[in-house]
Amino acid sequence: MQKKARLYELKKDNKNAEKVYSILSVQNMKEGFKALETGKYEKARAIFKNILTRFPDNKTARLCYGRAVGLSGDSEKAVLLFEKLLEEYPEDFEIKLNHAESLLWDKKYKKAASLYDGLTKEDATSFSAVLGYANTLSNLKEYEKALDYVNRALTIQKGNKNALISRKYVHLGYANKLAQDKEYDRALAMLDLNLVDFPNDKDTQLNRANIFLMTNDMDQAQKVYEALAISPVDSIQSMVGLSLVAHKNKKEKKALAIADTARTKAQIYKEKNKDVYLMTQERYVQALLWNRKFSKAKMEIDKLRFDYPEDPKILSLLAAYGMYASKYTLGLEFYKMLLAKDERSFDGNLGIANAYRAVGDDMKTYEYLYKTLTYYPKQPDAEKLLIKMKRSHMPYIEGKVAITKDNGENKAMNNSVRVEIPLSTKLSIGTRVRYRNTKNDITRNEASLNDGQVGLSYKFNGRITLLARGGITNADSYTNEYMESIGEIMLKTKPSAMQHLEIGAKRELQDFNAELINEKILMNHYFLNNNLSSTMGLGWYTQYMYTNQTDDNDRHLLFTSLYYNIKHTPVIKAGVNYQYISFKDQYPALYFSPKRFNVVEVFAEILNQQDQKWFYHFNVAGGRQFIEDDAGSNTYRLEGKLGYQVNRFKMHAYGKYSNIASSTAAGFEYSEVGVVLRWYFLKKPVFDKRIRALKTEVNAESPSE
Repeated sequence: MQKKARLYELKKDNKNAEKVYSILSVQNMKEGFKALETGKYEKARAIFKNILTRFPDNKTARLCYGRAVGLSGDSEKAVLLFEKLLEEYPEDFEIKLNHAESLLWDKKYKKAASLYDGLTKEDATSFSAVLGYANTLSNLKEYEKALDYVNRALTIQKGNKNALISRKYVHLGYANKLAQDKEYDRALAMLDLNLVDFPNDKDTQLNRANIFLMTNDMDQAQKVYEALAISPVDSIQSMVGLSLVAHKNKKEKKALAIADTARTKAQIYKEKNKDVYLMTQERYVQALLWNRKFSKAKMEIDKLRFDYPEDPKILSLLAAYGMYASKYTLGLEFYKMLLAKDERSFDGNLGIANAYRAVGDDMKTYEYLYKTLTYYPKQPDAEKLLIKMKRSHMPYIEGKVAITKDNGENKAMNNSVRVEIPLSTKLSIGTRVRYRNTKNDITRNEASLNDGQVGLSYKFNGRITLLARGGITNADSYTNEYMESIGEIMLKTKPSAMQHLEIGAKRELQDFNAELINEKILMNHYFLNNNLSSTMGLGWYTQYMYTNQTDDNDRHLLFTSLYYNIKHTPVIKAGVNYQYISFKDQYPALYFSPKRFNVVEVFAEILNQQDQKWFYHFNVAGGRQFIEDDAGSNTYRLEGKLGYQVNRFKMHAYGKYSNIASSTAAGFEYSEVGVVLRWYFLKKPVFDKRIRALKTEVNAESPSE
């Protein structure tokens, strides 16, 4: 109102009102310039719009209005305004510059690059043209060329702050691209250049830490996060990072303690800095999940959901809770909700890929892995899972050589070859051939057999899988020669996320030694296996088997194991095993067939992830066994496996030793050593064409930016 009153007085007292208004207009222009310079774009927009109501043809006001419109978020309208100006002033360099920049705001990078290329040729000394071209090339991910132009801009205006900031982001983008290509040393060198211009720059340091995490250089990652702690907020972010480093180092309790400290310190930012507060809450919940404190994690998530019902981070935490607690369908539903809010969400796309894998829907797993890699090209975790998925569907041939012997001087050489060919994510076919030669050094009796089987596996869904195989065995012993049918059928089910139940029947030849092969005893097994685990780490495995033999003998076998998972990486478990065996008839001279046999043992087991380059699995047990009414005796058992895999080859050597009577047909001591070699003879699944078609479909639907 004061400006209007002043303008009225000026018009009243001054004969040249237009001149007075022109002076006031200049003053408004200066206010508009200041608003533009200080980032108050809405204010600048209003000022220049007001000026244009009086002076609609003022070129400078129109140009500034276009900038204010674009910088306040309406880039499409800004482009139209500058195009109109260009029609009237086609040779005006300043307007051409602003037109090119408006295309940059509107994310029409290729068109902007073409214009900037022309502008830099028209005037190679124009700082705005050269820097604008550098920024456009950076958005096009042409980082090497962008770096050249931003350095040219800094030659024109040495030390220019805007150009230095642009160079910083070119370095960040270039380093990210190099890291995607696994050129980690070059990426780190690029980031180090930023630290010359901006010592201890947070963005740069966080990117360095991320590369160190990707390369498993946890010591360097820790140093970077520690260096970031230079302010109260930065120290909180530092602790969030240090908690992740502790997790990567398998120090889960330490990760939880650091996350809890960060969460406590961030309480003061709950109202004034939501991002910092939520960052610490998110890490704290993740640390609870890493420590398998599921009830506490769920309680904390529910609190966050009450405070931030629409925040996608909460949906991501709920989904993660479902996955860690083995409630896979719950995790799947929350990932779907997360993607409904943000289809490009990294946590959502990679998370739902893992969820679909957990529930057995492999094609959906492939779909969301490809979506993840479309939005986030060369993302390491997605690439690793994709390789693992394809490996699980690649055909392979596996050979095994083993030598066994027992305290009765029975020795055997076993050779087998198995071929598995998945025809789809559901159906797999295979074959197996085996040769076994066994002899006794005391009796000099010797026998051999050859058998061959073909089979299939069909996965109806993530909960039910049918396995069936059948074939013949051809035996040649010292007084007998014959051929018999053998086979197995089994239904593998998953009644719940924490339970695996198997029911089946199997027919096989009793072939432990030459005497048994000569007797031609075939065993018809009917079995049930059940494994029940829990989120607390406690598990219970039970097997019951009834065997009907062709020598008219029957056997009942019960094995049960109560165990506890002490640690998850590597897996360390311990527990108690109990076994009971009873035969209807006793033939001790021929094979171990007590009326009653009981054994109780305690065991400990350790194994790492079996898909690692070096993998291992060791088991040790000791206990007492009781054969009918005889006095009890001590038992011990040792098993070990050590393997290595590279490219399409996987090999392991193993050994077993046991003095448990049920380990052999004759009873008491038994040992076995062997080598297994697997070769994935095709580089991709047989149905890879279908997988690639899915990739093409995903890429068409979800173009990357």
